Formats: sequence, C-alpha cells, structure tokens
Amino acid sequence: MKTTKFTVLILFCILFINLNAQVDVKQKVVNQTNNETNKTIDQGIKKGVDGVKGLFKKKTTNTQTENKTTENEKTANKTAESQPSLVTYSKYDFIPGEKVIFYEDFAQDAIGDFPALWNTNGSAEVVTTNLFPGKWVRFSMQNAIWTDALLNLPDNYTIEFDVIPVKGTEGRMAGYGFRLISSINAKAFDYGAVPGKAGFYLECEYFGRLGYRTYINGEIGDGLGLSGSKEEKETYEQENQKYHIALWAQKARIRLYQNETKLFDLPKAFPVTSIKMDRIRFEDGAAMVSNIRIAVGAPDTRNKLLTEGKLITYGIYFDVNKDQVKPESYGTLKDISTVLTENPGIRVKIIGHTDSDGDAAMNLDLSKRRAASVKNALSQNFGIDASRVETDGKGATQPVAANDSPVNKALNRRVEFVKL
Repeated sequence: MKTTKFTVLILFCILFINLNAQVDVKQKVVNQTNNETNKTIDQGIKKGVDGVKGLFKKKTTNTQTENKTTENEKTANKTAESQPSLVTYSKYDFIPGEKVIFYEDFAQDAIGDFPALWNTNGSAEVVTTNLFPGKWVRFSMQNAIWTDALLNLPDNYTIEFDVIPVKGTEGRMAGYGFRLISSINAKAFDYGAVPGKAGFYLECEYFGRLGYRTYINGEIGDGLGLSGSKEEKETYEQENQKYHIALWAQKARIRLYQNETKLFDLPKAFPVTSIKMDRIRFEDGAAMVSNIRIAVGAPDTRNKLLTEGKLITYGIYFDVNKDQVKPESYGTLKDISTVLTENPGIRVKIIGHTDSDGDAAMNLDLSKRRAASVKNALSQNFGIDASRVETDGKGATQPVAANDSPVNKALNRRVEFVKL
C-alpha cells in the first residue's frame, strides 16, 4: 500500500514538473487566478503537499517541536540573564549611612547648564544619554568640579555616586579622578597635587585601572600617606559603562567599593583624628557623574526594628520608575535579614514611599510594587519566610520632608519596615 502511494506521488511530481514548464505556477499561485487550468494546478499542488506532509508528518512534527523547545529555552535563558541578580553581590557588605545629608541627581538643572550647587575651575555641563536614565554632569580634561558648600561630615559616613568614563579630547577614554578633601579655602579651588589639609584620591587611569592615595599635609602627616592600585583586570573600568562607587568612612578606616567588589580596605587611612573631610570633587580626564549621595551615621538595624518597632532605610535601591531591587541593595538586605533570621517570631510590614514627582496614582502603584519586590528579595535570596512579611505602598502621601530639594526628595524615597 505504501509502495502504491509513493508511486502515485512520483507520477504526480513528474506531471507537476511538465505543467510547470508550460505555466508560470508560482506566479499563478501568488496571484490566485480563477481560470480552470490554474484551479487544477492549485488542487494538484495542495494534494502533493498534503501527500508529502503525510509521508513525513512524524519527522516534521518532531523537528518543529525540538526547534520550538530550543527557542523557548533560549528565550527563558535570555530573560533570566537580563534580570539583575542580588546573588552576584553576595560579598557586598556596604551599608549606607542612616541619614541622607547630600543628594545630587541634577534634576533641578537645565540641560546644557552648569549645575547650580557646584563650582569649577573650568567648565562642565548637565547632559542626558540614550543609554542611562536621568541627568548627568559631564566634565573633561584638566578641570575640576566640587561641592560649593562645605560638608559637615562626622566620624561615620558614606559617599556614593554613579560614574561613566567617556572619551577625552584625545579621542579615547581619559579616565577621571575623585577626591575627598579637608579644604583650606572654603570659597575656592585648592590647587596642587595634594590639595587641602588632607585628602583621599581615587584615580581611574586612561586604561581603566583604579588606584588610590591618602595624604595629610604638614609635619603631622609625615610618613602616613598610603597608595595602591587594583590590578585585577576584571575591575578595570571601560568607556561608556556605568559604575557604582561607594566609600565608607568609619573614623580612621576607609573602605571603597566598585559595583559588587570591595576594592580597598584601609584600617588606618587617616590616623590623625583631628582631620575632618568637608568637600568632594571630580577632576581630570573625562567622565559623567550623577546620583551622588552622602549619608551619615551607622544604621542600628537591630535596635530600631526590635525595640523601636520601625526601621527606615535608604539603602534599598531602584532605578527611576522601576520596581526591580538593584544589586547594590545586598548589604542592607543582608543586614535586615540577619535580624529577622535571629528573631523568627517577628513579623514585619514593608512599606514603599516615593517623592512627589510625577503622577500620584502611578507613584502609589510604584511604591506598592517596590515593597513587593523587597519582600521577594528577602524570601528568594535570604530565605525569609514570605508568610512573615506583609507589604504596602503609600506613594508620596506620607513625606518626611518637603519635596522642595534633591536632599528632601531623597529622604522621601525610602523603604520602611514596621514590626507587626
């Protein structure tokens, strides 16, 4: 029977080839003409194709299924890879200060202008990019930009910023410098290779290597200066890539992080306790910086959650208008999860809050989604039983400060943990 079917199919194919020599079959099929000859051809094509499908149905179906499965697996893998993972920050122990005292995202500045709260010995301008959201200030070559007003920094504080190395005037990545100093001249630029009374200098060289230098000027600082560099190639920065830099100062100790990596841990960076840092500045090379946050005081997570019954944290991060918890939140979440793990009888409610920028209804929805994301992160990455955690969002309805400045808006963008 199978032999008969195969013979019929072969005869059909021969007939089809002969007809094709006389009639433009492809064009007729495309045009779907209505004359009888083409109807006959169309019917023949259909029967022939159906016959081929009948003979090879099982094989074709299996191949299509295999292809579909492979494509689904590729899509699933691609989706999984595109989601930032908190696990990649498993050794990230940075925890930002409890109270934000300085925040700058240049939201109040016009594109093309120099930022209002800064000063310079050269030039810089506020820009936007097609790759990274928000506003950035771009500086280039032998210029410096610094905080116009001095900072009042205690013994314990954190400094964070996002930076993107870009091309300089030489047509290649130029690197950049970040400096934390104890200024001499409160009104102007402190010149020199070791400016101010003392300082900590982070340098990204033109080829991406990161290094540091500490110094205390005068006889009091003789022999106390330190320097070093991070030689691991995976920490080298690249042009047009965004990096999150975090500095944690605890009296004489300074720890510095890049993304998930602790670059330097200097227990005696500034052994002279009379030295107080009061200014930050970016200089040399070419880069764009934004999301500069300075906070003071070590968070007392255990006491605030267990005794006071309420913890306000600014160490859980999200991109603008996004609800995905960013990996640099790992240190804060780990600190909170430790308290919850050690006290299994405690239940908490996570409440998200936003500033007043944008639509109120959208902010409310965003705050609820962010709280839910924090709960998921605690459950999935730290093993906290989800039944112990409730979530809610208040949008901009419960501000802790007026929404009239970058600092106050940063204070309102927070996550609260309330003991139930």
